[in-house]
Amino acid sequence: MVGLQFLAQGFFQDLKHLFIPSGPYKQFLDQTRKHYVLDSFDVLVLVPYFVILVILAIYGLHRYQLVYLYLRNKKSIPEPARFETLPSVTIQLPIYNEMFVVERLVESVARIHYPAELLEIQLLDDSTDETQHVARKAVEALRKRGVSIHYLHRDNRTGFKAGALEAGLHVATGEFVAIFDADFIPDPEFLNKTIHQFTNPKVGMVQTRWGHLNRDYNHLTQVEAMILDGHFVMEHGGRYHSGRFFNFNGTAGIWRREAIATSGGWQHDTLTEDTDLSYRAQMKGWEFVYLMDVVCPAELPVEMTAFKNQQFRWAKGLVQTGIKLLPQILRSNLPWKIKSEAIFHLSANCSYPLMVLFSFIFLPAMIVRFYQGWFQMLLIDLPLFMAATMSVSSFYMISQREIDPKGWKQRLKYLPFMMSVGIGLSVSNSRAVIEALFGIKTSFKRTPKYCIESAKDRPTPRTKYRRKSGYTPYLELILGAYFAITVFYAFSNENYLTLPFLMLFVVGFFYTGAMSLFQNYFARFLGPKIPHR
Repeated sequence: MVGLQFLAQGFFQDLKHLFIPSGPYKQFLDQTRKHYVLDSFDVLVLVPYFVILVILAIYGLHRYQLVYLYLRNKKSIPEPARFETLPSVTIQLPIYNEMFVVERLVESVARIHYPAELLEIQLLDDSTDETQHVARKAVEALRKRGVSIHYLHRDNRTGFKAGALEAGLHVATGEFVAIFDADFIPDPEFLNKTIHQFTNPKVGMVQTRWGHLNRDYNHLTQVEAMILDGHFVMEHGGRYHSGRFFNFNGTAGIWRREAIATSGGWQHDTLTEDTDLSYRAQMKGWEFVYLMDVVCPAELPVEMTAFKNQQFRWAKGLVQTGIKLLPQILRSNLPWKIKSEAIFHLSANCSYPLMVLFSFIFLPAMIVRFYQGWFQMLLIDLPLFMAATMSVSSFYMISQREIDPKGWKQRLKYLPFMMSVGIGLSVSNSRAVIEALFGIKTSFKRTPKYCIESAKDRPTPRTKYRRKSGYTPYLELILGAYFAITVFYAFSNENYLTLPFLMLFVVGFFYTGAMSLFQNYFARFLGPKIPHR
C-alpha cells in the first residue's frame, strides 16, 4: 500500500524536522508529498472521517437554527387571565436516598404561598436508607405546624421516579400537580407565578427555568450551569416561541392532572419519563408554556462521577424516547417543523458515539489530509469544523447574555473549558446511547446531593452515595494521551491552526477521566466530615 508507506515515511520525517530544523516550511516541499497518491487505505480513513464530520456539522447548524429561532421569535409572554377561584394543587416531592437535602426540600416547599385548604404536599419516598427516618421526622414537624403534607413510602421501586409519581397520583386531591426534585428550593411565590397560565384550558404544563444554588462552587459547577442555561434559554426558548414541541424537565414545573391522564400517564419504559410524557401530551393537543423569567434554584452536582451519571441518564433516556415515539411522530399529521425538531432533539445524543469514533480516526485522517495539501483542508475541512464546533460558542454565549445582561462577559472565560468537558463526556454518553440502541435496561441512577449552596460547604467524604466510576475514566485518559500525540504531530508539521481545537480534546478527556478517578479514590480522605443534616 503505497499511501501507507508514504504516511509512515512522512510521519518519521516530521518528527525529525521537529528536533532538527531544516528551514521554515521545508516539509511542504517534500517530494513524497508531491507524488502522494490516494489509495484504499486513505479511502478507508477519509470516508468515515468526512461522513462523521458532515453529520456533526449538521447538528452544529441545527444549534445555529435554535439561536435564530430564539432571537427571531423571543417575546414577552402576555399576562394571562387570573382564576377568580383558585384551583386545588398537589405538590409531589419524589425522593430516593436524599438524607442530606430532604429537610431543606420540605421546609422550602412548606413556605410556598397558597391557600392552605387548596394545597397538599406529598413526599414520595422510595428510600432504602436513613432518609426514611429523616423524612418522616421532617413531615411530622410540618404536620404539627398545620401543613397538609403526607409521607408515602413504597416497599419497592417499581417504575422508579415515574412509578412513585403515578402512585402518588392515585391518592392526590389536586386538580394540578407541581413537581420538585430533592435538590430544588422553589420560590414561595412559585404557584402564584405559574398557576394562572392554566386559565387557558388548552394549557397542559408550565415549565420554569432552573437556577443554580452553587454555580460558583468550582469549575465543574460553572460548566454545568452554562450547559443548563443553554438548554433552558436557547432550546426551550427557541422551541417554545417558534411553536415547536419542548419537554417538561422532570421538576420545577406544574401539570394539569387531566393532561397527564389523557396522555397515558407516567410510563417507566424510558429513563426520561418527563420527556416521554411531554411528547405524548403535546401530540394529544395539549399546549405547553415556558416561563423563562420564573427561576427555581437547584443544587448542581459537585463531583464528576455524579455529573456523568446524570448526563448518562439523560442521554440514554432521550434516545429511548426517540426510539419509542419518533415513529408515531413521523406518521402523524403534525407540521414538518415540529417533526424535524423532534428528530434533532431526540437523536442529538447520537452524536456522542460519532465523536468517539471521530476521535480515534482523527490522527490518521489528519496525516492523510496534510499530505493532500493545505488548500483542500482550508476549503473543505475548516468549514465543516467551524459548523460543528463554533455553533457551540454562539449558543452558550447568547444564553449567558440573555440571563445576565450585565455580568455575562465574565462567564465567557469558562466557555473553552465547557467545550472541553462536553467533549470529555462523549465516552460515558456514548455508552448510554449504545445501551439505548440495543435495548439494554438499567436502573434509574440518582444524582447524589450534599446540601451544598456555597463554596464554604464541602461534600461529605463518606462513600455512601458515591458510585464507582467504572472503566470509562481509563478510556478517557487513553484518548487524552492519544490527542496529546496528535497535538505533537500537528505542532511538528507547523499546523498551528489546529492546535486550539486539539487542545480542547486533550483537556476534556484528561479532565473527565482524572477527576472521576480522583474523586472516587481520594476524596474520601479529604476535608472534614459533614454531619448528617
